Amino acid sequence: QVQLVESGGRLVQAGDSLRLSCTTSRGTFSFYRVAWFRQAPGKEREFVAAISRGGGTTYYADSVKGRFTISRDKAQNTVALQMNSLKPEDTAVYYCAATFSLSVPSGSVATGESAYDYWGQGTLVTVSS
Repeated sequence: QVQLVESGGRLVQAGDSLRLSCTTSRGTFSFYRVAWFRQAPGKEREFVAAISRGGGTTYYADSVKGRFTISRDKAQNTVALQMNSLKPEDTAVYYCAATFSLSVPSGSVATGESAYDYWGQGTLVTVSS
């Protein structure tokens, strides 16, 4: 069973930056497509960003495009979400998700929740105005 662990969430002010990290305790993260999702209070979980197995392809929700960056650190076996110019509406629990993807092209990304088999417990990001 693959376990994902997110870290980095905390209380910040609007305009601040924050970096979330996701790591797995088992296996090589480069075998997996990975994405970040978030769930705001009272709302459904939504897609934020995704990265391909090879790391060369990324995809973002319109609401975070230009402010958030997803990236891989193969040496550290982690996937990070760099969040800049944070807004109060970015307040949510952020989840890392992964799916084993050796059978798909290395440049493929997935944005739907149903594509992902493994999920972390989430890390809370609160942005105050």
